[in-house]
Amino acid sequence: MDFSFKKIASEAGGFFSRAKQLTEETFLKAERTELDANFEQLLQRADKTEEHTRRLLSCIESYLQPNPTVRMEEVFYEKLELKKDGGGRMNNLESLAQAMNDASEEFGTSTPYGSSLQKVSHTEQKLGQAERELVQQCASQTLLPIRRFLEGDMRTIQKERKVLNSKRLDLDACKSRLKKAKSAETQQAGKASGITIEQAEADVRVAQAEFDKQAEITKLLLEGIQTAHNNQLKCIRDFVEAQMSFYAQAHQLMADLQRELSGTVTYRGSSATVISPVQTNGQTGKTAVQESPKPNGGQGFTTNDMGTKQARVILDYDAVMPGEMTVKQNDILIVYRLPGMDPDFIMAERNGVRGKVPISYLEAL
Repeated sequence: MDFSFKKIASEAGGFFSRAKQLTEETFLKAERTELDANFEQLLQRADKTEEHTRRLLSCIESYLQPNPTVRMEEVFYEKLELKKDGGGRMNNLESLAQAMNDASEEFGTSTPYGSSLQKVSHTEQKLGQAERELVQQCASQTLLPIRRFLEGDMRTIQKERKVLNSKRLDLDACKSRLKKAKSAETQQAGKASGITIEQAEADVRVAQAEFDKQAEITKLLLEGIQTAHNNQLKCIRDFVEAQMSFYAQAHQLMADLQRELSGTVTYRGSSATVISPVQTNGQTGKTAVQESPKPNGGQGFTTNDMGTKQARVILDYDAVMPGEMTVKQNDILIVYRLPGMDPDFIMAERNGVRGKVPISYLEAL
């Protein structure tokens, strides 16, 4: 009990000593121990890293879940280690798909309107699932590592910085006491109070050693910020790849839906696109169909032909969607169809590389 009381008294004395030193530095311009320029740069870099990392984390969270109420609810469940009933709420795309599906059943799937609603509902449901997968992937590969850095490494750095600042205040307080003990005017008063030059010098040496030790620890932690930057770079790359995969999948789904709804091919390799109504003799005519430019290819191919053959590329084609292959004019390819493939595309192989190519860019040999 006596030991605890002495420890509390010692800590209280240190607290008041630091408060006094800080007050003198702030208002009386007392001397203070300055850190070297490199150390100051490391501290500034750490501050900027924390500031921008927190902002980055907040923006990514807002992108993945724009509704702040839902974000807070997810944090609440996560902190309490609870699970939501039913696997969580539907996202906006899944809610839209549900509404369209209910409407299609009400109006009848045999009607043009009901049938279209059902088709759109299925696509929106797939988009909702893809968006859910995007959120889960980004949460595990991007948000979690960044949050761990802020709650782990950065919190440790800030904690050690506070300890370093306390050690600096202790060192400056000891230096101030030594300076007063050495002054001719207060030397006699110092002896009367039990403070000698030798004792003050010993206190400075101890405080200096503790300060140097803490400065080295803090510096090592600050130099690790570069490793944190490299780790976060990987997180950002994973985030971009997840986005790229999601948008490519969304593009493909919507292109297929548009082709299915319009009854005409409107995606790559298309033969026609629908444009807005035109005026004919001052009156609105029927929707016009404008022929889109298309390579004069596709000779020698039939829809039911599942065999393997050779084909020559008649025009350069740059792959856009995943699974497609970039080819150049006059390339010789081995081509074949797969069951269920888009009739406007065919599988092609060249030098061990395989991918889809529009038939309109090929000529059978």
